[in-house]
Amino acid sequence: MAESRRSRFGLAVWLPVAWIVFVLGCALSADWWAMPEADYMDFLSQGAPPGAVGEVPLGGGDELAAYTYWLGTDTLGRDILTRLFHGARVSLTLGLIAPIIGLLVGGSLGMAAGYYRGWLESTAIAVTDTILAFPAIVLLLAIVFYIGGSLFNLTLTLGFLTVPAFYRVARANTLTYAEREFVTAAKAMGASDASILLREILPNVFMAMLVYALLIVALLIVVEGVLSFLGLSVPNAPSWGGMIAEGKEYLDEYPRLSFVPAFVMFLTVLSFNLLGDRLRRFTDARESNI
Repeated sequence: MAESRRSRFGLAVWLPVAWIVFVLGCALSADWWAMPEADYMDFLSQGAPPGAVGEVPLGGGDELAAYTYWLGTDTLGRDILTRLFHGARVSLTLGLIAPIIGLLVGGSLGMAAGYYRGWLESTAIAVTDTILAFPAIVLLLAIVFYIGGSLFNLTLTLGFLTVPAFYRVARANTLTYAEREFVTAAKAMGASDASILLREILPNVFMAMLVYALLIVALLIVVEGVLSFLGLSVPNAPSWGGMIAEGKEYLDEYPRLSFVPAFVMFLTVLSFNLLGDRLRRFTDARESNI
């Protein structure tokens, strides 16, 4: 048993978890490090290579101090490492908060539809199919044009677009567990529908939704990069996708401007995918032993 558990939670789990925790830590503590502002331009160090030394204001003051550009600067003299730290906030906010919205709304609706069936299920299917049929890029363009492409607006919009996917996962799993013996026994003992949904079905359905949420997180981090190329990402805020888009015009002379944030995004997306896949295998193994 111990050996089986170690095989499930080996390096394929701990390395992705360590990287995700590291990236989250960098995003949360970006303002605490002795680094220049994300948009500070050192015009004497434009396109500086990694390891170059410049003089920048640190700690929010105006006094200049020596600073090492560990990853170099972009063509405007902005520190790449600083922008990676602050860019993680935008990318991870979109990648983490939007799936939570979809999980809560879509998961609740899917469980209710799978348990009660009838008109609720038919209506939910019609609504979610309509959302899936509507071009997402058109909705994003409308949001940016009429309301503004703020981080809050984009997060809500992407969360809304993930509702149908979570609804389908929750409904399919609820249909399976609603006919199981423990649910029938709970009904026979007089348990209310709310109690059955929360105590009997939710613990079994939640794991499947969590696995799917990890895959959606990875997908939305990539989506943020695509939105940056289309000019639909968060304006006036560094993000990994924005850094990749800004560096595409200088690939011949400064390939690191795009490749460094692309590599960080790759590792983050890969970590969420590996974690989700390993969690799915663990869930399948647990269900096979029931």
